[in-house]
Amino acid sequence: MRSVFRSPLRVLDDADRADVLALCAQDPVASIFVTSRVAAVGADPARLGGQLWGWCPSGRLEALCWDGANLVPVLPGGAGPAAEAALDAFATRARRSGRRCSSLVGSADAVMGLWSRLESSWGPARDVRPDQPLMAVRTPPLVAPDTAVRRATPADLDVLVPACIAMFTEEVGYSPTAGDGGATYRRRVEELVSAGRSFVRIEGSGDDRQVVFKAELGAVAPGVAQVQGVWVHPDHRGRGLAEPGMSAVVLATQAAGYPVVSLYVNDFNTRAVRAYEAVGFERVGTFATVLF
Repeated sequence: MRSVFRSPLRVLDDADRADVLALCAQDPVASIFVTSRVAAVGADPARLGGQLWGWCPSGRLEALCWDGANLVPVLPGGAGPAAEAALDAFATRARRSGRRCSSLVGSADAVMGLWSRLESSWGPARDVRPDQPLMAVRTPPLVAPDTAVRRATPADLDVLVPACIAMFTEEVGYSPTAGDGGATYRRRVEELVSAGRSFVRIEGSGDDRQVVFKAELGAVAPGVAQVQGVWVHPDHRGRGLAEPGMSAVVLATQAAGYPVVSLYVNDFNTRAVRAYEAVGFERVGTFATVLF
């Protein structure tokens, strides 16, 4: 009887949930994006809003890649022949599917290895950021917190959403409002506010209210939270708001049950790196991002 060939790469589903979480737990800080999604809704593509590609050469899950708005490879084993084989398989699948994502992001070795395989067919990229310090703090912050920083409420959305748009545009290089006028992006901000994962310092009153500091928890998983969207209004930079603002975010996040607070930052943003170090963040790895 003819044997049936089974590819070592397959689309994962809810039956693989425990294996996915166990794989990500090998490096919980670097893998938090995938962990947060799967812990919240499982591994079924219909609920995830994307696919998880699993690399299972021996029948056991050894690496995976999230294929959604971003392409996120997760290779906890690090470099080596097994990782190279997984990246070959992910790149083949990605070329066949065509580029649907806005970026590649994740641990630098995995992202840059994947990009080296995809650049000839997917390139050129709009920007490649190969050295983004991945940082984490596991202790109380070293700087006194800004007591004016608080969780955002729905009443803040009219001033918060423009601040988030300004931050995104400054960081990524284009506005997130393109396509649908910003409706999707606003919904994401609303979701973070509703979940208690948006932090702000707002000054002024009435029509003069203005966000001067903000940050969000972009991903949360058991024991770990990742901060994103840290921003100080340009008119208020130089006032020393970033360090105490981040201290307030760290304290509130740790008090909510996430003892490890992480983030990643562009290496060229030396002012931000120094601010995070002053709060107590230490480098624990390297991320990379390829933007389209």
